[in-house]
Amino acid sequence: MAKGFAAFDGAWEANARLAWDTLALKPTRGIPTTWLNVMDHGLLEQVAGYQAGEYKRQPVKVYRDFQANSGVSCCDQWIPENPLTMSDQGFEPGTDRGATTGADRIVVDGMVIDSPEAVVANMERHLFPALIQTATELDPDDDGAVARLIEQEVEVQTFFGPNLLKMPYEGFQDFPRLYYDRYGYENYFMAYALYPDLIARSFVLQADVAVKRNTIAARAIIEGGLPRVLRSDHDMTDSRGTLADPKTLEAMWFPQFARSIRPFLDAGVRVLWHCDGNVMPMVPGLIASGISGFQGFQYEDGVDYPALCRMTDRDGGPLMIWAGASVTRTLPMGTKDDVVAELKWLVEHGPPVGLFLGASSSITPATNRENVRTLIEGLAYYREHGRG
Repeated sequence: MAKGFAAFDGAWEANARLAWDTLALKPTRGIPTTWLNVMDHGLLEQVAGYQAGEYKRQPVKVYRDFQANSGVSCCDQWIPENPLTMSDQGFEPGTDRGATTGADRIVVDGMVIDSPEAVVANMERHLFPALIQTATELDPDDDGAVARLIEQEVEVQTFFGPNLLKMPYEGFQDFPRLYYDRYGYENYFMAYALYPDLIARSFVLQADVAVKRNTIAARAIIEGGLPRVLRSDHDMTDSRGTLADPKTLEAMWFPQFARSIRPFLDAGVRVLWHCDGNVMPMVPGLIASGISGFQGFQYEDGVDYPALCRMTDRDGGPLMIWAGASVTRTLPMGTKDDVVAELKWLVEHGPPVGLFLGASSSITPATNRENVRTLIEGLAYYREHGRG
């Protein structure tokens, strides 16, 4: 019996085949479409071909059929129930609020996080011992863990069918994070500035865990015949640049990030970086660490898309680019002509191979529906005609 994605050999249909070829940096006629996380329930239902209210009753099926009817070629982050957290007015009442989403009080491990010293105390008392224990217990030779990741991907791919390619994401990426989502922005970054030795230790301990987890994940990708491209996803920039001083990142974070993703690079897996905000100050360090592609882009925040697409990876090869219409400017505030013009601009300035098109991030409720429909039509055009 075929193992992993070998079970689908010979069954892939046009959109999925286009994704496979583009992931391999082969010249293609068309440009594939990446997944679209539309959070407008009504639009999901309309495009998927369902009656109003069906998304809440069967969100996974409606969300999948929306992707299929939109012509999506590949999907890595499979979050079909994510739009349930929002209504047309924003977050649904009763949605849990966390450290970065308006919680009245931040409590971690029973400790109230109300100062940078509280962050330090929690790290030393709870976080560091947990990371050390996890790193000790993880076995990179755990065949069962490898098999579970492969089975997870095969299950989703079977649900998708042969025309929408599932790419690794959930459970496949680990590297040091800035812990603002655990402790809140204010107290975490005060601790970052006041206690750099402790923050540096947090990065080292996270990387100790990540190396072992990523060794397992890299094995699953190779042994399961999965797509050899993985997107790393952690917001470290805003419209001004990096959330932390670039010099401190260069000294403390980048070496541990590079160590974390090394198992993928050694296995021949391409690693991309998700871009929110102005990522340009991080680009040289990311490429030097082994990143060989980028996804997302907030062009209005200073991202030089044409310059980025002309760059190469650290070995001199082309960067893979997952570009998309802006969800913070063009789709919510532009016209249909603006959507058409932006897609044309992305294609004209994109790399000669390895280009994907979609939206720059999640498309929130109340975004102009006609603009989203124009986006879907434009993506269909480029899947068929490519650069024309």
